[in-house]
Amino acid sequence: MRLLTRWVWLLSLLLACNTSSLAATVVMAFGEKIPPFCFPESDSGIELEVIGEALAFRGHHLEPRYFPLARVPLSFRQGEVDAAMTDLGQDLAAAGAHYGEPAVLYHNVFVSLKGRGLTIKTPADLKGLSIVAFPGAVQRYPEWLAGSQQDGLYFEQNNQELQVLGLNKARYDLVLSDTNIFRYFELLLERTTLFKAKTVQLHQFVEEDPQNYRPVFRDPQIRDDFNAGLEHLKTSGRYQAIYDHYLKQ
Repeated sequence: MRLLTRWVWLLSLLLACNTSSLAATVVMAFGEKIPPFCFPESDSGIELEVIGEALAFRGHHLEPRYFPLARVPLSFRQGEVDAAMTDLGQDLAAAGAHYGEPAVLYHNVFVSLKGRGLTIKTPADLKGLSIVAFPGAVQRYPEWLAGSQQDGLYFEQNNQELQVLGLNKARYDLVLSDTNIFRYFELLLERTTLFKAKTVQLHQFVEEDPQNYRPVFRDPQIRDDFNAGLEHLKTSGRYQAIYDHYLKQ
C-alpha cells in the first residue's frame, strides 16, 4: 500500500511539473479604450478578467497589450502578439489564427436622440443620416453601413466617449455602439463634467452572432486551454460574477 501511495504521489508530481512546463505567457492585443470591457490603466475590465481567468485555469498568464481598436487584428497579422481579442470582421485564419469561443458578447445598436423621432428598421431607413461607429463596424455590418459609407455619411471613431458627446450635441444623427459602452460613457461624463445626457432611443437592428466576437490565438493548444477555462467560469458562476462586478455597482 505504501508503494502504491508513493507511485500515486510521483505520478501527481510528474503531472504537475508537466502542466507547469506547458504554462505560457500569452501576449494578447486589446482595444485601448473600451470601458467597461477594458481599462488599460489598471489592466482590468470585463473582457480582460474573463480572458485572463480562463487562461489561468490551465496555468497560462495573460499579458495584455493595448492598441487603437483598428490595429488589433493588424498586430496579430504582423506577429506582434500571440493572440487578439477580436478579428474585427477580418478572417485571420490565413495569418495563423485559431479561433476560441466568444469571451463576451457586445450588444450593438443604433442610438439616436429621442427628440429626433427616428425609426430604424431596415438599411433604407439610414439614407441621408450621418453615422459614427467603432472601427471595423462597416466590415461587421456591410449590408447596413456600406451605403452610408459610399454617400460620405459614415465615420469611425476609436474614442467612444467622443461618440456620446457628438450625438448629444447633434453633430451626427446616429451612433453605432454597444449598449453598455454607451451608457458607461454617459454616466462617466455626467460624473466628471458639466455634461447632461439627453434622452436617447436605442434601435436594435440585428440579432448578434456570438461568433463575431471570438478571440484568436496563434497556438491551438492555448486556444483549447482557454476554451476549457471559459467553460469552467460559466459553469462555476464566476463568469456572471465578473459581469455583475462592473455592471451592477
